[in-house]
Amino acid sequence: MTSPTLNPVLGSGIVPSGNIGDELSYLTRRAFIPRMIVQIYKSSPLISALLANAQMAGGGVSSVTVPVQGQSYVTSSWSDFSGSFSQPTVTQGAYNAQFDLKLLVTPIPFLGMEGFIQVDHSVVPIIDARMNDATYQAIDTLATALYNNTGLTSYAANASQQLLGLPAAVDDSTNVTSYGGLSRSTYTWWKAQYTGSIGGGMFTRDFLLTYINQLVKATGEAPTFAVCGFGTWTSFATDFTDQERYNYTVGNSPGKNAQASAHFRALEVAGVPLYADPYCPEGTVYFLNTRYLALYLHKMGAFAFTGFESTLPNFQLGSIAAMVCVLEMVCTKPKCQSQLTGMTGYVNI
Repeated sequence: MTSPTLNPVLGSGIVPSGNIGDELSYLTRRAFIPRMIVQIYKSSPLISALLANAQMAGGGVSSVTVPVQGQSYVTSSWSDFSGSFSQPTVTQGAYNAQFDLKLLVTPIPFLGMEGFIQVDHSVVPIIDARMNDATYQAIDTLATALYNNTGLTSYAANASQQLLGLPAAVDDSTNVTSYGGLSRSTYTWWKAQYTGSIGGGMFTRDFLLTYINQLVKATGEAPTFAVCGFGTWTSFATDFTDQERYNYTVGNSPGKNAQASAHFRALEVAGVPLYADPYCPEGTVYFLNTRYLALYLHKMGAFAFTGFESTLPNFQLGSIAAMVCVLEMVCTKPKCQSQLTGMTGYVNI
């Protein structure tokens, strides 16, 4: 990738060209905007929701261990006037779902000569730009893993070291047979709702309503929200846009009417908002219940900053620091989550 020209723009607007323009460029400082405008990152409703709902974790082996009940402890029975009942039996109902925290490290270098060059002459201090970028780079990496990593070694050489994603948490053993150390084949109550190879031509409210009600019927709980890709979201939006309207009040012009707006940031079906997420693969919709889905952050590694240390032991003038995230996404009730995948015919954006 080639760098853009650093020559001043001459012969445009009030700036002359030729020798006079060259002379002015020699004698005049550039008029910089003293801030960095970041061009490369995207916001994600999923990572925002998970960070807002983050829980603290500590140390230990299997740092997040969740006791889950998968079977009934007792059995009810009908009786008669005598009040007699069968002798109860003691059954196992509790199991442990276990998760190890994952480590994400974002190193932040600062060369000694950068400090000498920028002192008293910086427009944007490069160390400030790197510190700011560290947070966004970490969040971008987390958001990417949330929609990709199943934890299977076939995904990537270091998949087991990465944050587990929705493909692992929201599955019925079609792709991920074990989650949190519990087999979904053995413990069928540990399965999420999963529907694959749906096909196209079904981007309607009625279509979404079917799967929302299917999830609610199976669990008795409605999802908190749903996410999908922008092309998929746009396809669903076309079923809503023909229902939009302007509400006109006498004395107010439509331009001043707060209700006169077009399209949506969230599409709501049966009280469940559907958001577009740039990281979500197209043709897939996740219905999520955040009561049972959260990021667990280590109390000593929740976007922690190590401080700068000298690089002199490596025979270099400079310093290096790191931002450390020790965390894992944990779903404590997969059956309250649902994944629809394999849809085709969505808008190509």
